[in-house]
Amino acid sequence: MNNIIKYIFVAVAPLLLAACGSFRAIERGHIMQSDEAFKSYLQAEQIEITPNNDVELLNGAHEKFEDMFGAIKNAKHHIHLEYFNFRNDSINKELIALLAQKSKEGVEVRALFDAFGNMSNNKPLKKEHIEAIRAQGIELVKFDPITFPWVNHSVSRDHRKIVVIDGVVAYTGGINVADYYLTGLEGIGKWRDIHARVEGAAVAKLQDIFLAMWNRETGQQIGGHKYYPLPPEPGKAQVAVVDRWPGKNPKQMRQVYANAINAAKDSITIVSPYFIPLKVVRRAIEKAIDDGVQVNIMLTAKGDIPLLPDGVWRLGYKYMKRGANVYMYNGGFNHSKVMCADGKYMTVGSTNLNSRSLRYDYETNIFVFDEEDTRDLYDIIAEDKKESFLLTKEIYKERSWWRRFCGFFVVLLTPIM
Repeated sequence: MNNIIKYIFVAVAPLLLAACGSFRAIERGHIMQSDEAFKSYLQAEQIEITPNNDVELLNGAHEKFEDMFGAIKNAKHHIHLEYFNFRNDSINKELIALLAQKSKEGVEVRALFDAFGNMSNNKPLKKEHIEAIRAQGIELVKFDPITFPWVNHSVSRDHRKIVVIDGVVAYTGGINVADYYLTGLEGIGKWRDIHARVEGAAVAKLQDIFLAMWNRETGQQIGGHKYYPLPPEPGKAQVAVVDRWPGKNPKQMRQVYANAINAAKDSITIVSPYFIPLKVVRRAIEKAIDDGVQVNIMLTAKGDIPLLPDGVWRLGYKYMKRGANVYMYNGGFNHSKVMCADGKYMTVGSTNLNSRSLRYDYETNIFVFDEEDTRDLYDIIAEDKKESFLLTKEIYKERSWWRRFCGFFVVLLTPIM
């Protein structure tokens, strides 16, 4: 009997070992790289990943407006703009003059701005300004005008920043049309931000977003092949355009952000100005830290909204204690809304990591899968680190008890911040 068992073992063992090896190989074959895992999630959520895009990061408002104005000058058929606000100052006047000239040349010009965003800045477009702009051949539409009882207009604002020119080039990111993006603000200093220029198939997705909002607000039915020319194939980047439309996909942006973080295996770098994220994003960051992923978070030491910076400091301190590297930008106000992971993918857009953006507003981000573009973003952030300091326990404890209490209070109000 012992000989029979020995014989069976000798005969079968190699087969078992081979089978185990095959199982391990299959298991290894299913271990995805972080970008592939994130793309699989997007595909499962039916978020299209478009191929053959060229993405250029525009480091600051000077680069953004110089590049965008050049593209507008070359427009032949249409120019579409959707912004949170067009502040009534010099850069806006320069833009309007350029758009008026293109309108005279027969180019269709449509511009959409948020009524609340307009009211919330100290140089709003007033009725006479709007009429003067329209008189120059520019279709200018106000999203959700503020009417009695006012409070019902406080949520679900259009916070996007999208420009589409001739259906072949588009811009999106965090930069509105306002001088302070170029010159800074008194008491705060330089206003840092990042935008992106996109060419390729992803432009049609940004066009879809603009036209859906435009047609809803105006009752027009603008569309057709004239606005969707066959895109060139200028680049190698894959791009997913993620749009948050309240009432249609209210949870999509925060879930995509959380899954972009969850997919990372080596490192994540987040830059966010109003960093009071919802629970799903917080849990993703905490899990990444606990799993040994190097988490770098760049926050801004100063702020333009009272009390909110105290909450940002508090959450930064919390993640620092947990193991993240938390950089406090001290070169002004860093309004950038970007993230990159594992040197493989990144996002740029209008979305802040706070309840306002993730729970209420209309927002758009592009998620870019390209190592070269991601490296460019890392390089930009590396320069910003030179104007930042690492948050430590000692630095946080130097803040007054009142500022720390305000931080506790702000974080407590996360659902409405």
